[in-house]
Amino acid sequence: MNISYIILVPLIPLALFVLLGLFSKKIPPSIAGWIGSLGLGTAFVLSLYTAYHYFLGAKLDGVYQTFTYKSTWIIFSDKLHMDMGMLIDPISVMMLVVVTTISFMVHVYSRGYMKGDDGYTRFFSYLALFSFSMLGLVLATNLFQMYIFWELVGASSFLLIGYYYTKPSAVAAAKKAFIVTRFADLGFLIGILVVSYYSGSFDFGELNSLDGNVITNWTATSFMGLSVFTWGLILIFMGGVGKSAMMPFHIWLPDAMEGPTPVSALIHAATMVVAGVYLVARLFPLFYFVEDGFVLSIVAYIGAISSLVAAVIAITQTDIKRVLAFSTMSQIGYMMLALGVSKYEGHEGLGYMASMFHLFTHAMFKALLFLGAGSVIHAIHSNELADMGGLRKYMPITHITFLIAALSIAGFPGFAGFFSKDEILAAAFENNRLIYVSSVIVAGLTAFYMFRLYFGIFWGKDKKYEHTPHESPLTMTIPLIFLAFMSVFGGYIPFSEFISADLKSFTSHLDLPLAVIASTVGIIGICLAYVFYKKENNLSEKATQLFGAFYQWTFHKFYFDEIYLFITKKIIFGILAAAIAWFDKYVVDAFMIGVGNVTMAFSNQIKGIQSGKVQDYAMAFVGGVVVLAMVVFYIWIN
Repeated sequence: MNISYIILVPLIPLALFVLLGLFSKKIPPSIAGWIGSLGLGTAFVLSLYTAYHYFLGAKLDGVYQTFTYKSTWIIFSDKLHMDMGMLIDPISVMMLVVVTTISFMVHVYSRGYMKGDDGYTRFFSYLALFSFSMLGLVLATNLFQMYIFWELVGASSFLLIGYYYTKPSAVAAAKKAFIVTRFADLGFLIGILVVSYYSGSFDFGELNSLDGNVITNWTATSFMGLSVFTWGLILIFMGGVGKSAMMPFHIWLPDAMEGPTPVSALIHAATMVVAGVYLVARLFPLFYFVEDGFVLSIVAYIGAISSLVAAVIAITQTDIKRVLAFSTMSQIGYMMLALGVSKYEGHEGLGYMASMFHLFTHAMFKALLFLGAGSVIHAIHSNELADMGGLRKYMPITHITFLIAALSIAGFPGFAGFFSKDEILAAAFENNRLIYVSSVIVAGLTAFYMFRLYFGIFWGKDKKYEHTPHESPLTMTIPLIFLAFMSVFGGYIPFSEFISADLKSFTSHLDLPLAVIASTVGIIGICLAYVFYKKENNLSEKATQLFGAFYQWTFHKFYFDEIYLFITKKIIFGILAAAIAWFDKYVVDAFMIGVGNVTMAFSNQIKGIQSGKVQDYAMAFVGGVVVLAMVVFYIWIN
């Protein structure tokens, strides 16, 4: 298979970034939007072309081949070097399609959403930079190359989150995202250095080889009861936790909603936040075999806890974009726990396939939810659920597409989310019943909070709007329609025939009793939301009073932000920094000042030696000669 043309997929967004960035003042906004959209459209078509040829013609003995193109970039030693290149295998091809699809839809949508904005061209250049960075990450052949693009993704997301740089809350959100992910990425970098030092390689192929040095000799060196490879993988996973907004590095994600809504769809629905999932999937054999899957168990439990906590918090949020942000955190947790409970069956197990499948379907319906929310915000100029109601009459396309996305994420039978979510629950049921029960609860909570959002926006009490709401223009509704189509029919793609251990059809993996249980729980959640929010009533206020303090805890996101602020301001910058400042002032500074004072006092005592008087110098000279003569005479006579 010829893969040389695939380099154009990331290079096209890079060229767009350079062109729109350098000539942002000269290119008219309307043309800039078309340039960006056509460029990403081309990358999208190339990705589909790649997927078509790969999945139809890259099998050898029933297994998909891996194609690698790379060249040495930096040589560290005889054994350790870093390459730059492209890795083409089932999950990288799938991610190419996901990233370019969502990026293309966001570019088209932004032509209408951002119309009239002062930084219109600059916005499209930032989108292109982010797309280039994410595509480079997806195609990376080794850990260090992935880390380079990992950091570029962080930098470009910083620019997009803080796009409204005159708005203090947007600036604070961008800094928060950057700082929190920097702590996690430090762990990622240290993990890369540990693994590469002891394995002698950054390359994914060598690290994941079942006959390679790492998997066969992971017990060679240990530290504090665990192998150094285990510690390295824990630190690498720490980077994934930060980028995918898992606990405890999740606090940046809700605030990142300060960026324009298309940014939320691109970064926080389908691309950046799944980078951590992709990282674990890319190193899955290593996670599975080192320390008998100890790190993979950590992945499973962090994913399950994050999924449950985020779903509970989402129920109480009133900003519709923040509800979707916590929904993203919850669904990413689903993907993580699926990897964590996967069994290794030749190459990848059911959970592995389920995680990748859910990554694909989630990209479609979550991008649709964010863009639908953006359409609503564009119409009424508010993010608050309390300001919305009865919008189905004014925005029929947005209403129907949002409903489709809500049904898909709720796992309603027949929609894309149903198929991928059932695979995850089946994998959890086989391997960890506790995580399975937690996941079923999350399925019910997801259906409830999504239809709380749906009924609150499009039904409920009709509000009196200052300006009569209207449907968004075609440039915004066409992406909604396309993503709605994918949110329904994306689940019918024979995904398990492309990315699974046995390459069998979905029906062979379908567990009907588990599917019935999950669907029933989801339908119960939808029905409860219908009772609470379809028509105006006081049931939600009664429920709020019933849960009392627990409601306050969830509304304030379990006070994670306050805890971190207390630790940083009161302990680190308060007690520790104050103690260090005291030591610096009264010990370090005092010592240096003392040295200076002693030197000055001593110099005052001896400064008369250099009085400037010739007779004093002559007397000192003669006195010195006499003393030297006496010393020499004394030595001579003895």
